[in-house]
Amino acid sequence: MHRCEWCGTDPLYVSYHDNEWGVPEYSSQRLWEKLVLDGFQAGLSWLTILKKRDNFREAFKGFNPCEVSEFTQKDIESLMLNKGIVRNRNKIVSTIKGAQIWQDIESSIGFNNYVWDFVDGKPIQNKFISMTDVPKFTDLSIKISKDLKSRGFNFCGPTIVYAWMEACGIVNNHLVSCPCYEKIRNS
Repeated sequence: MHRCEWCGTDPLYVSYHDNEWGVPEYSSQRLWEKLVLDGFQAGLSWLTILKKRDNFREAFKGFNPCEVSEFTQKDIESLMLNKGIVRNRNKIVSTIKGAQIWQDIESSIGFNNYVWDFVDGKPIQNKFISMTDVPKFTDLSIKISKDLKSRGFNFCGPTIVYAWMEACGIVNNHLVSCPCYEKIRNS
C-alpha cells in the first residue's frame, strides 16, 4: 500500500490516515472539534495532538460546545494544570469563546451547513501526485479563515483552516497513488 508520504509508519498516524483523514465530516460538533484541535496543533506536530486527543476530549467534555461555552476561570485554571493536553492559555480561552460562537452559528444555520456551504456541499477532489504539489493554504482557506475570524474565532489562519479542510474531507488531498484517494472520492 502506498499511503500518502506524510503519515509515516507510526500505527496511530497510519490508522488516522487510513480511517479518518479526508473522510467527509458532516457532524457540526465533530467539525468544531477538529477545528479546535487543528488550532491547538499550531506549532506542534499533528501526531502530538493525536496522542493527546482522548485527553482533550475528556478535558473539553467530549467537545460539547454547549458545555464548553460555560467554562469559567476556575475551569481554565484546571485545564492549565492538565498535563494530558496542550496547556496554552490563549488556545484554551479561544476554545471557550469558539464554543459560544459555534452555538450562535448552530442555532441560526447549523455549523455543518455553514462549513459545507463554502464548497456547495461537495468535497473538492484534488489530484495531487506528490506532497510537493499540496499547497499550505488556498484562496478558499483564506476566505474561510477571514469569515471565521470575522465571527470571532481565533487560531484559524489560512494554513490551519486548510489543514482542517483536509482533515474534515472538505478537500480530498490524499495523493492519487494512495488507496484512500479513490475510496474517499467514491464515498
